[in-house]
Amino acid sequence: METRAGDPGAFARFDLYRVPTPAFVVDEVAVRRNLAILADVRARSGAKVLSALKAFSMWSLADVVGEYLDGVCTSGLWEARLARDHYKGEIATYCAGYKEADMAEIVAISDHVIFNSPAQHRRFAGYLNGSVDVGLRINPEHAEGEVAKYDPCQPCSRLGFPVSQLKPDHLDGVSGLHFHTLCEQDFEPLQRTWDSLKPKIAPYFDRLKWLNFGGGHHITRADYQRDELVEFIKSVRNETGCEVYLEPGEAIALDAGILVGELLDVFENGMPIGITDISATCHMPDVIEAPYRPAMLGELSNGPAVRLGGPSCLAGDIIGDYRLPVAAEPGQRFAFLDQAHYSMVKTNTFNGVPLPSIWLWNSESDELRCVREFGWEEFRDRLS
Repeated sequence: METRAGDPGAFARFDLYRVPTPAFVVDEVAVRRNLAILADVRARSGAKVLSALKAFSMWSLADVVGEYLDGVCTSGLWEARLARDHYKGEIATYCAGYKEADMAEIVAISDHVIFNSPAQHRRFAGYLNGSVDVGLRINPEHAEGEVAKYDPCQPCSRLGFPVSQLKPDHLDGVSGLHFHTLCEQDFEPLQRTWDSLKPKIAPYFDRLKWLNFGGGHHITRADYQRDELVEFIKSVRNETGCEVYLEPGEAIALDAGILVGELLDVFENGMPIGITDISATCHMPDVIEAPYRPAMLGELSNGPAVRLGGPSCLAGDIIGDYRLPVAAEPGQRFAFLDQAHYSMVKTNTFNGVPLPSIWLWNSESDELRCVREFGWEEFRDRLS
């Protein structure tokens, strides 16, 4: 899987030795730039835009997000609590499977509760009240994903109720339909998805208040077709009479953060092998799961490559082969680009590998502050 992000931006002049390693460094100016683009799309199209906490939950910037967007979308009780405590605006909660013990609090916190199936909606109907909008996630059964296992429309998908099975009674008590089918994609896949889906849900437009197009839209990337998206949303709103929601996550933090690491050891085994204090397994699991190759700040275009891997004992803890912009020797610093989203929320302490600290940088004022450091207690306290 190839990422289309990786613009170094102001990080090209950031001194990597200003922070301990490993460390996430997020540029508030870049986050604001992304949010301003989303706010412009929001204003011109009339859509409501929610920040997806599953991708970027850096709540120290919650007030900044609130300056630009309509609220946040959450994936369950804990994210909903985070939204309630720190974020402004609407809270839309979707979970593939709710637990009954969580429902009363989720309903109390959320403005929208979106169910994955009519069966879940029926099961928890007793917890609902007139103060919360109810949504149903549907599966358009139209695949656009580059990697099947990351495609919500893959065969036998668990995400969303198949639209081919949708019946009028499934919408009793439902205010809106939600679908999320994209991953780091342009406008055209959204248009094709809608063209496939629209005839199947058109009979229900007069019963719906809103349509939620989920996330995966790379709206803040320089070459994204934003004007086409704006006209599309305006057309959908006029045609359906429904409010339109977007839930960007990655787009909010696109190219807004780096993960800084250090070489710990270098030796030969068929090629130069570099052991780093960044672990694919613990700090960038999508490198293994997707899989994909993260871009490196200042990587050279030619020369010998070094195979970089983490300090864990997992044989597959391999980040990739890189032509380093620094000497291949212990103590040298390097950074991976576009790491503010997903990587930060997916970190873990397998093998006792330390978590990266989190830093907030303002590339205009050059102010740098540590938002959070993690001690070994984070490893100890999640175990028994």
